[in-house]
Amino acid sequence: MKPRILARTIQKAMKSFPAIVVTGPRQSGKATLLKMLFAKSHRFVTLEDPDVRMRAKEDPLRFLEQFRPPVIIDEIQYVPELLSYIKTKIDQKRRPGQWLFTGSQNFVLMHGISQSLAGRAAVLSLLPFSFSERIEQGERTKEMVDWLKGLNLHQKCESKVSLIELILRGNYPEIASKRSVDRQLWCGSYISTYLERDVRNLAQVGDLGQFERFLKLCAIRTGQILNLSELAKEVGMSVPTMKRWLSMLETGHQVYLLYPYYKNLGKRLVKSPKLYFNDTGLASYLLGLNDRGTLINSPNFGNLFETMIVTDFLKRFLHFGQMPSMYYLRTRDGLEVDLVLELGQKLYLFEIKSAMTILPKHASSLSRIASELKSAVGTSAVISTSPDNFHLTRGIDNYSWKNILGT
Repeated sequence: MKPRILARTIQKAMKSFPAIVVTGPRQSGKATLLKMLFAKSHRFVTLEDPDVRMRAKEDPLRFLEQFRPPVIIDEIQYVPELLSYIKTKIDQKRRPGQWLFTGSQNFVLMHGISQSLAGRAAVLSLLPFSFSERIEQGERTKEMVDWLKGLNLHQKCESKVSLIELILRGNYPEIASKRSVDRQLWCGSYISTYLERDVRNLAQVGDLGQFERFLKLCAIRTGQILNLSELAKEVGMSVPTMKRWLSMLETGHQVYLLYPYYKNLGKRLVKSPKLYFNDTGLASYLLGLNDRGTLINSPNFGNLFETMIVTDFLKRFLHFGQMPSMYYLRTRDGLEVDLVLELGQKLYLFEIKSAMTILPKHASSLSRIASELKSAVGTSAVISTSPDNFHLTRGIDNYSWKNILGT
């Protein structure tokens, strides 16, 4: 079990919240993490077991009598009606850290939480490994503000993990940790399970085959500005249906929508969000990219690299229990910045390039935006596949992806 950043956040929440809910996609390590942290202090029960689930549905009070707190209840979304009974028990005896839950189907789960446990539960998200977690540096990882303050050209990551392996295998713990796991078999099984269990259970999709096509078309668009009308036309469904399906993917932690930054720049902005798959392993599998050669020569390589970088920033926010303050910037007159962080009244600008040879021309948009926003900009940098960090041009540095993500 590699150290997870979220472990620190959970331990902090345990001191004040009666209940803690860890959400995230299937196989991201939610139950494993809670068992690792609290195996000695909390009982564990999973509602994925059909017999246990039936007992919980038929006689919730007896079920809760059998599994008294402190307890870990895995996959709570299968019996959301339990939450109203748990609310009563919390109100009768409000002690911190007694009720720990995991859940994958975020629509169902969050509705139950907002109805029953509002103000009583800390809701945290666990995505697949960040790069620092994957190379077992999770315990040393800094939260975003401190990490940005510490950025310097001398930081270096010695990990041997290759970029190609990282993109193709992704960061789900099982496939990322075990080289013996067959990538194509794992990804195919994951997608089938997701479609059959999560999507069908939400009862908003009639044709799973059509939804799978939609999933593949989203993978093609990872790292790109989303055009819902175009997507609807290709899938053969209405725009409102595309919005609903996309919302399912987003709340189920399968995709992330990065919205444009709009302050201080007038009306020159492109307004649509950019779409990112939360795992490059699944995205590359859906794209049919299964080896080094096809990946490097694919027109999707740059978008997959950008996806990996953006989602790693996302994980740093979420695993520290923080709301992501992330945007992109693209104006109609040609200015473009891939990632904008807004923290402490400062903007941190990052341009993401999949090239190894980085020249001052790659920072032209960064230079123009920095000169326009002046003192509002804290950092401007390029993140690339170059092996080293180096100063690029006035006020702008280039960082190797590995060096910047591994600290």
